[in-house]
Amino acid sequence: MQATQNATEVTLNKPQGEFLSLPHKFRAYVAGFGSGKTWVGCAGIGAHAWQHPGINMGYFAPTYPQIRDIFYPTIEEVAHTMGLRAEIREGNREVHLYSGRQYRSTTICRSMDKPGAIVGFKIGHALIDELDIMAAAKARMAWRKIMARMRYKVDGLKNGIDVTTTPEGFKFTHELFVKSLREKPEMGARYGLIQASTYDNEANLPDDYIDSLLEAYPPQLIDAYLRGLFVNLTTGTVYRQFDRRLSDCNDTLSKGEPLYIGLDFNVGKMSAITHVKRDGDPRAVDEIMGGLDTPDMIRQIKERYWDYKDGDYRKSCEIRIYPDASGDSRKSVNASTTDIAQLKQAGFKVVVDASNPPVKDRVNSMNAAFCNAKGERRYKVNISKCPTYADTLEQQAWTIHGEPEKEGDKDHPNDAAGYFIFKDYPIYKPQVGMRRMPGLG
Repeated sequence: MQATQNATEVTLNKPQGEFLSLPHKFRAYVAGFGSGKTWVGCAGIGAHAWQHPGINMGYFAPTYPQIRDIFYPTIEEVAHTMGLRAEIREGNREVHLYSGRQYRSTTICRSMDKPGAIVGFKIGHALIDELDIMAAAKARMAWRKIMARMRYKVDGLKNGIDVTTTPEGFKFTHELFVKSLREKPEMGARYGLIQASTYDNEANLPDDYIDSLLEAYPPQLIDAYLRGLFVNLTTGTVYRQFDRRLSDCNDTLSKGEPLYIGLDFNVGKMSAITHVKRDGDPRAVDEIMGGLDTPDMIRQIKERYWDYKDGDYRKSCEIRIYPDASGDSRKSVNASTTDIAQLKQAGFKVVVDASNPPVKDRVNSMNAAFCNAKGERRYKVNISKCPTYADTLEQQAWTIHGEPEKEGDKDHPNDAAGYFIFKDYPIYKPQVGMRRMPGLG
């Protein structure tokens, strides 16, 4: 049969082939970065277009930019490999698939950012990409709304849903495809799971891709992001890669060298962690705790690091402040200007984005700087000079809701340092360029 033949002409790695062979109505492909998740999901769309012409499909991603940047180029590549042609209609957020000039099917693309808006159409096959990027409650709602779209009544049609995602801890995909099956084994007839590693797709990746991941991420994330395993990312201490002995250093300030100060705004509890760079690597060499407000913190920074002459402070080194972005919209104790504006007026260079980074990204950047998966420790702390900061790094834990705890003000020094580390030492996920070969995504 032509449909089956064309659907199976794609060259797949072993886990991808196993996934597309699953007979289940609901299938999940949980795998690391660069493991071909979106690609194999698109292969499922291509197979459906061959097998069930005229039956619409759906593609769902956490945001519209992900649809544009990931799905559109990947479906074009996969369609070409499967003897189909993809016509992207970005204005309508649709992809039309053709065999030569013959129309086969339409894939309707929707964001899951607002699950309640997934209404008004019906489909016979769905691909949900990166489901676990979202909070579990929102992912659960999106799943239910998508299930409600599966309304074709056609002989031989499964109305099935494929999920392709990187594991982000024990979130909704684990709940649906692992935990639920343990509690109700009879669900195993409808729910199938394949877990895959980046190593399974190594032949289709740049030579340094996996090595770059090992350099970029801390060890506990490698199990998830490289090996595709469900691991608990929110237990124990937040900064688990900090080690009081291995992370200690003797670095101190040198006269006139640039300073990089992470600053957290909290009236009466302001925190600043001062860094220098040694051979490009960060060193925490001083801390200022318990600042009353922004003017008080400005005074303390100048007093500590600049020269005082003729009744005023003279700039004796370049100071870069990496503040809490919320300081651009708040005023500190009856001040007429925002906190960030005050820092600029004081003569500091302020390095800040329009909003704070996601907590997870800031924490991951900190942990990777303390120790990456290759055992390299770039970020060190002079513990004798930063005793409070060292204590909070050791003591701050995750809450039951998966957020860093704020009890005892353990968050302020860590947040302050994190704004600097995230900005100057962020985690960059290696990119996989689109190539005329299977396995990308």
